[in-house]
Amino acid sequence: MDQQTAMTLLDRIRNNMESCIFGKKDEIAWMLTALIAGGHVLIEDVPGTGKTQLVKALALSVGGVFHRIQCNPDLLPTDITGVSIYHPKQEQFVFRPGPVMAHLLLADEINRATTKTQSALLEAMEERRVSVDGETYPLPHPFTLFATQNPIEFEGTYNLPEAQLDRFLMKIKLGYPDIASEKRLIMEPGASRASDNIQAVATVEDVAEIQRLAAAVHLDASVADYLIALIRGTREHASILLGASPRATVALASAAKAYAFLQHRSFVLPDDIKAMAVLVLGHRLHLRSEARMQGTNASFVLQDVMRRIAVPVGSER
Repeated sequence: MDQQTAMTLLDRIRNNMESCIFGKKDEIAWMLTALIAGGHVLIEDVPGTGKTQLVKALALSVGGVFHRIQCNPDLLPTDITGVSIYHPKQEQFVFRPGPVMAHLLLADEINRATTKTQSALLEAMEERRVSVDGETYPLPHPFTLFATQNPIEFEGTYNLPEAQLDRFLMKIKLGYPDIASEKRLIMEPGASRASDNIQAVATVEDVAEIQRLAAAVHLDASVADYLIALIRGTREHASILLGASPRATVALASAAKAYAFLQHRSFVLPDDIKAMAVLVLGHRLHLRSEARMQGTNASFVLQDVMRRIAVPVGSER
């Protein structure tokens, strides 16, 4: 597959999703960016804003194996990874794979699962494999986790540990639809469940090839210096207690390359880094308590960091 074919295929996937997810062009672009970069996504917003439908539309558009986990406090780690069951006739243990064995996995309301169950996803997210009873099983390729959580519910919820948050490439919020999109939901028959009827326009093999091409997008040295300056700026800002990690540096570079590829470019611009910075870094930063009490949030601090750093001009393609 050449670059032009891959970019055309991405446009087809995006149009397919936009046909059933109304008024969320930016959010669809971010989801595709994460998929191209091979990263995981945490989607946070109030109930009923279409988080699950958005993931479902993407999964149906690219085919492959799609599984959904409805997280709750009773969910066990083996309910995710799978379990070895003894078969008397065969006189041996046989591994029965769990829902994690998928190309796209949706963990719905992940913060309702206990911390022990949440940690069962760590190996899958980082190593693309799971370990059960001393045996290691590789996950299908490509593998992407999409997790949703509601920010307003506190009863029966567990905060995601920092180590797991750092493994999500980006965190996005959907927000409420605009007036025209919300009216369309009630005026068009079946519009609220339109994602149930869309057809696949690509394959997971196509996605794997697109990921390979996007990883080869050119990152100029001056643009890389700009990216590093942003990362180091988060570590030195007065309002930030803990800045972005080296894993965040790699994640931001991967997301910028994927976003550039989605925009039909074979090179990264500083604007690509700025467009991805809040999405990739926002959930990784820990603000000082005095900054939080003053109403400061990670997005505001990142915007301040970007204002202080000069954008490189005339970088090579």
